[in-house]
Order: sequence, then C-alpha cells, then structure tokens
Amino acid sequence: MASECTHLKQIRITTTDKHVCEDCVKTGDSWVHLRLCLECGHVGCCDSSKNKHATKHFHSSHHPLIRSIEPGERWMWCYVDELTPGELAA
Repeated sequence: MASECTHLKQIRITTTDKHVCEDCVKTGDSWVHLRLCLECGHVGCCDSSKNKHATKHFHSSHHPLIRSIEPGERWMWCYVDELTPGELAA
C-alpha cells in the first residue's frame, strides 16, 4: 500500500448535478450514500448500500478515485492505494 495517492493527476471531474445512483435507478433499488468517480463522472452507491455500485464501477473501469457527494462532504478515496488522499477544494 502506498503512503500517498499516486493517481491525483487522473482527476477529470470533481462535481455533478446527479443525485441518484445510476445503476440502482436502472434496477429499481435504493442506496445509502453516493460516490462520484473523479475520472468519468459515474455516480454510484457506497459500500454501505447493498449493491456497492461505486466499487463495482472501479472494478470494471479501473478508475481509481471517488469522492463523496453527500452534503458537506468533500473527502476522496483511492481504491488502488487504499487511502484517503484528502479533500477536494470547495
């Protein structure tokens, strides 16, 4: 495991107007919290949700960084380095 994130240069998208898990909407399921892929903008549900679509998106796309899009939260997570590389600027 790295001591710092080596993928920050892959950030392309930092905000979204989407407020739904795109994959849960397709299947009629619900979610707990939402995560934004910082490379392509996919919005998926967190690992506390039964479908874990954000993590599934990482496994299929290999896009390493997500951020919380919950109100008041700006933290990021890197799946590859398994760490929180900080928060995005407001």
